[in-house]
Amino acid sequence: MGIDLSLIWFVIIVFSILMYVVMDGFDLGIGLLYPMVPASHDRDVMMNTVAPVWDGNETWLVMGGAGLFGAFPLAYAVILDALAIPLTIMLIGLIFRGVAFEFRFKASESHRAFWDKSFIAGSFIATFSQGVVLGAFLNGFPVENRTWVGSVFDWITPFSLFCGIGLVVAYALLGCSWLIIKTEGPLLGTMRRLSRPLLIALLVVIAIVSVWTPLSYPAISERWFTLPDLFFFLPVPVLVVLAAWGLWHTAHNPNAHYAPFILTLALVFLGFSGLGISIWPNLIPPDISFRAAASPPQSQGFMLVGALFIIPLILVYTFWSYYVFRGKIKPEHGYH
Repeated sequence: MGIDLSLIWFVIIVFSILMYVVMDGFDLGIGLLYPMVPASHDRDVMMNTVAPVWDGNETWLVMGGAGLFGAFPLAYAVILDALAIPLTIMLIGLIFRGVAFEFRFKASESHRAFWDKSFIAGSFIATFSQGVVLGAFLNGFPVENRTWVGSVFDWITPFSLFCGIGLVVAYALLGCSWLIIKTEGPLLGTMRRLSRPLLIALLVVIAIVSVWTPLSYPAISERWFTLPDLFFFLPVPVLVVLAAWGLWHTAHNPNAHYAPFILTLALVFLGFSGLGISIWPNLIPPDISFRAAASPPQSQGFMLVGALFIIPLILVYTFWSYYVFRGKIKPEHGYH
């Protein structure tokens, strides 16, 4: 039995996207929390928690995009054609946020407020656009003769716009739980107080999406609610409830610093795993599988050699950078 290169590359791309969501999610979440923390010195601390690592987090986005281009060119062509506008808006948001990140530290006090607003706007635009892309992806793409045949504005639907709002909530909670790890004093207290309202908002989003998708898409409803699949997938909502219960209690526990972040990651992972279950094995919903969208095995094998070399390097670099800059950030600390 030969190696299933298409499946391996599917796993690599999903892993890269999840790594990006986790690592750039709390980074973007800090920008989303800025309006709730008006004090300039607290904003300095918030930004310093990610200053040493924020640009490296986006490596995973590049990895996922490059993998999709080489291993599944049909999916790459269809998705980029169909979602060119929201993806471009997302990139503009990421660029603007990065510029604001660097310029804020160099700006005078009179100009710092402008860059704060730019950081907030860039974080929101990038996050909301990513959510819209996710919702549009779940809606699916009309494809004929291996060519996308939809409208340039098909991505604007109530469901995709709601997914944009939902991802804003998810990233804000990720940023909040990250700051519980990295901060102390009044700022830590603020993050603990914000955690519960954000958790409630995220659970509402998860519940609405969980009802909306099976009602709108009969294939998804059949996937989740027919036997024996129902028994296999039942642990997902059960684990969501358990993770939410744990986060509700640990977020206000003065001795719990890492647990809220880990439980938030679990909620995000479970949410994405539920969406993955809904569309499996399609890489171009509603009906083109990852195998049908794959490039020739020779291309996938050639790329896999490089991926098996570079992915461990990225993981080691990521682990080392977070290890070096571990611990609480104090107001007098600065990385610029």
